[in-house]
Amino acid sequence: MRRIRWTALALLGALAVTGCAPAQSGTSASSTDTTTGQLRVWLFQEVNQGPEQAVVNAAVKEFEAAHSGVTVDVQYIQVDSRAERFKAAFSDPASAPDVAEFGNTDLAGYVADGGFADLSSDVSSWSEGKDLDPTILNTAKVNGKLYAVPWFVGVRALYYRTDVFSQLGLNPPATLADLAPLARQIHAARPDMLGISVGGKYQYAAMPFIWANGGDLATESSTGTYKAAIDSPLSQTGISEYTSLLGNDICPPSQCAQNGGDASVQAFAAGKAAMTIGGDFNRTAVDAGVVHGKYAVVPLPGTTAGSIAPAFAGGDLLGVTKSTSHRTLAVAFTELLAGKEYQLKMFQAMGNLPTFTDVQAQVAASTPAEAPFIRTLKAGTRFVPSTPAWAKIDAQSIIATMLQQIATGAKSVQQASSAAADSMNAEFGSS
Repeated sequence: MRRIRWTALALLGALAVTGCAPAQSGTSASSTDTTTGQLRVWLFQEVNQGPEQAVVNAAVKEFEAAHSGVTVDVQYIQVDSRAERFKAAFSDPASAPDVAEFGNTDLAGYVADGGFADLSSDVSSWSEGKDLDPTILNTAKVNGKLYAVPWFVGVRALYYRTDVFSQLGLNPPATLADLAPLARQIHAARPDMLGISVGGKYQYAAMPFIWANGGDLATESSTGTYKAAIDSPLSQTGISEYTSLLGNDICPPSQCAQNGGDASVQAFAAGKAAMTIGGDFNRTAVDAGVVHGKYAVVPLPGTTAGSIAPAFAGGDLLGVTKSTSHRTLAVAFTELLAGKEYQLKMFQAMGNLPTFTDVQAQVAASTPAEAPFIRTLKAGTRFVPSTPAWAKIDAQSIIATMLQQIATGAKSVQQASSAAADSMNAEFGSS
């Protein structure tokens, strides 16, 4: 039921940070902390709003019952127009919400604009805070400070056709190095089918290959500045491993080089591929396709048998605006809506993966289809550099361009990754 928002946010966030950043240096914190009146909350509008709204309404009812003289006004804003909404909110505190949902890739830019309050001490003293998954919690931090509570997370794993694997007597790959030969074997036996559906624009599928091989997108210095690491030898190994899947004998560039995550998963759902790298948030779309009942999911393997490649931790956060005049109430509502009880209810309503380790265990036990994604989370996730420069890098499709150049043969891995590093460093240097 959920849109694939955590992929889109990385792209849309670029507009919020680069093209629409407020002119002032930052929003001032309010000097008042009122414990009565109206609490304003912004959440993202969903295609299927009903199930989420029912859960949110229940949280609002509980909160208002526990706080005499307080009302909660929830507005559902469109993801596509959030850049303008947050720009206005940061510029004019009178129009700002007290609590807001936003993508974790937006965080660094919003913090640079002075939009959200530091919640480090609040979450530290919150009884449930100790059970938040540490790697997911890192996606809510900038320069070591916590500016939000992770509301849900999305990770990717390997989808494969159980019927095709059975017919060909195959098993899922044990390591990343097994993936290309396996996909090549399938395509040779079934020329009408892609060995694996991936894409030249699918950077979130490529990142685990880089991380699993010991590479990285960028490295952070002790002073908080970043330098591209996409052209390091270990990163190049991962890039080579991923782009080897974009070959005529597996996923021909003519069909796959222009594909992003949506198109890659759609090809699998339509029965045109034996494997794909897809998210927990893709299960509904896959089940609606012709492969329903004919597929399974396993974690994307790492470089050694039994290991799991680090996945990109996408997702949304709940934060308290720096300008709020209802800080105590805003923190309390954030901790309620993003707490264990309502995260579990949101999973049941929308399929959102929880960010608490004990709630994740509950989900894995009650919903076997989610177990591979929970295992991926437990193995450890990674994130993009926490800097406003990342939005500019994303907006310019620097990594996607690199992958496409390699897939089409326009540049070698060394040439393309070196060019990508130069472009990334230009943005890191300008931030």
